[in-house]
Amino acid sequence: MSHPAVSIPLSGPRHWLPALSLLVSLLALALLPGRLPAAVPDATALLREVDRVLQPESFEMYRKLINIEPDGSRKEWVLYSVKKGTDNVLALFLSPASDKGRSTLRLGDNMWLYIPNVGKPIRITSLQSVTGGVFNNADILRLDFSVEYDAEGIEEAGGEWLLRLKAKSGAVAYDRLKMWVERQRKVPTRIEAYAASGLLIKTLYYKEVKDLGDGVPRPSVVETDSPLYKGYKSVMIWASVKPRKLDDEVFTLAFMGRVEELRR
Repeated sequence: MSHPAVSIPLSGPRHWLPALSLLVSLLALALLPGRLPAAVPDATALLREVDRVLQPESFEMYRKLINIEPDGSRKEWVLYSVKKGTDNVLALFLSPASDKGRSTLRLGDNMWLYIPNVGKPIRITSLQSVTGGVFNNADILRLDFSVEYDAEGIEEAGGEWLLRLKAKSGAVAYDRLKMWVERQRKVPTRIEAYAASGLLIKTLYYKEVKDLGDGVPRPSVVETDSPLYKGYKSVMIWASVKPRKLDDEVFTLAFMGRVEELRR
């Protein structure tokens, strides 16, 4: 038995046709070359890339640290620093004369300050500051970010990647970080550091990307300010960064008075 053909009336409601046509056009536009959304990278892998862009795994460097007070007065230090692996950092103060010969050592979460003619090294904490400015000891003796923080999330933000980081332990100076990273060069442009309460402690601004001596473009200036220290500002300026192999003996309390030997 044959069934009568069913015809769909084309003269029915047509108000949805313009919307459908617009949707098809937008989809076609999105698929044009250069219009595809960027693939979101793995957050942990990106954080490790940022670490290697900022500094080699083992290196020596010279830098200047400047504290600027609300009245415009400044105090400056020049430091020679070395790092080995992920959690060994040693810094020697070269100037001013009043601090020359002092050194600071970081082994993981443990830190010490050596003062010539005082005796054995003194324990210090990450939240203290041997220079008294907005930079604390954790900033001055910074480890790789991936050593201290887990990458909890990543998202697009204003043409950059925004990494959300959580401290791996309570010994870390900041509980959480928000890190904005350039997509192409994997260079951080800004980091906001927060306490466990959610309070913004400070903001660090990474600037003036250049080759500091090892062929890798890196930020050569880091500026920081804090809502807790209104009007105060601290700046770090890198003069050079060079990969260097170092003996384990260098990163010991016994060597803190002999750091100058590394510069000969």
